[in-house]
Amino acid sequence: MSTIATPVTTDTGARTDEAARLITGARERIDDLDGRIIGLVQERMAVSEEIQRERIASGGRRVSLSREMEILTHYSDRLGKNGTVLAMTLLDLCRGRV
Repeated sequence: MSTIATPVTTDTGARTDEAARLITGARERIDDLDGRIIGLVQERMAVSEEIQRERIASGGRRVSLSREMEILTHYSDRLGKNGTVLAMTLLDLCRGRV
């Protein structure tokens, strides 16, 4: 009795060359998006640091809880529950060292 093995492209998990090509192309787009997202997060962190520095220099608090709530609501409205988690992570990254 002979069995026919289904070829699997190990990098993509695809079972056909066409699917592997599509997955590879999509992964390249995701990698590009991830790079851009990381750059935007780093830019956001720098802007947030500037805001915090100015707020403290003027006698205010480093963090504005009302502004953070606006951001949480914005992300939640657009992305749902996971948007809130993402916003919390961004806010944590952007607060800097306490």
